[in-house]
Amino acid sequence: MSGDVLELSGADRGGALLTERAQRLLTALVGAYIRDGQPVGSRSLTRESGLTVSAATVRNVMADLEDCGFVTSPHTSAGRIPTDKGYRFFVDALMKLRPAMDLEGDLFRTLEQRFGERPDDPRQLIASASQFLSSFTRLAGVVTVPRQPHAAVSQIEFVGLSENRVLAILVVNGREVQNRILQLARPYSGDELRRAANFLNEEFCGRELHDVRGQLLKQLQDTRAHMDQLMSDAISMAQQMFAPAPGGATPGDVVIAGETNLMGFAELSNVDKLRRLFDAFNEKRDILHLLDQCLQADRVQIFIGHESGYGILDDCSVVTAPYTVNNEVVGVLGVIGPTRMAYERVIPIVDITARLLGSALNQAR
Repeated sequence: MSGDVLELSGADRGGALLTERAQRLLTALVGAYIRDGQPVGSRSLTRESGLTVSAATVRNVMADLEDCGFVTSPHTSAGRIPTDKGYRFFVDALMKLRPAMDLEGDLFRTLEQRFGERPDDPRQLIASASQFLSSFTRLAGVVTVPRQPHAAVSQIEFVGLSENRVLAILVVNGREVQNRILQLARPYSGDELRRAANFLNEEFCGRELHDVRGQLLKQLQDTRAHMDQLMSDAISMAQQMFAPAPGGATPGDVVIAGETNLMGFAELSNVDKLRRLFDAFNEKRDILHLLDQCLQADRVQIFIGHESGYGILDDCSVVTAPYTVNNEVVGVLGVIGPTRMAYERVIPIVDITARLLGSALNQAR
């Protein structure tokens, strides 16, 4: 090697120690590639970096960086592009984050205004956060629906309506009230509905919501033969009551906005790649599992390319941050985009959105 890139060092996150010149050239290369999406040649790098060195010197440094795995050449005689390792070193050691207040436009006012439109509707706050992340980063915004670690059933009531409909009222943790209209097969008298509610309160009051959902089907199957008709009907009503709302977001789910933004990036525009990526968005399983890993984090986390552990995201980066309610982490939000994303701009947007979402949810409780 030419000496610009020093010996490998396992103690360094990027995998090598770089001279100041190599760092400036790598920074310039990453910046130019993020901006233009084209391999960067030696002459362009000289101009971008502001260094007074020859093109030959730049080529030597680039050769060393390629040997260390920070950059690669997509084609013979073409310029170079960053690798996942190069992006990682840039993010960890070279990047200068833009102060949140310097972000363009009225970022804070726009976000606070969106959160202020429906301050008492947590579902709307989650949707607003996902849409905001998508529109301000031009990437896919993702927000997990708040988890309720200690959500216990306090009370269940039924109120008869017209046309075989019943208003189901669920009180959680003694204060949160949830309502749902149930469509039943036959009309029920007020006395029948009171007896059904009494039976369910005796069975499930004090239990965690996730336990109740799991027990309902089991109890109906295991004890149907030993139940009278009212008990069986009560369990059937409860199944409707606790089932996820059609099209609605439930705790542990993830709300995604702006998936089509990713179609504008050449590196993700392959039809088969897009199809598999959109399938992953629709199924949500892998994305949810990845976001769940971030629940224990206390700051922004960044997965670059293969670091996510999911092959479908090998050409993507995921930037996440947890959000809190009452000083307890209840969810994660972030963006998914190509590895060629403007990290210095995206990271503070994700960070401040997480903080403001947590604040808005606190006020909504």
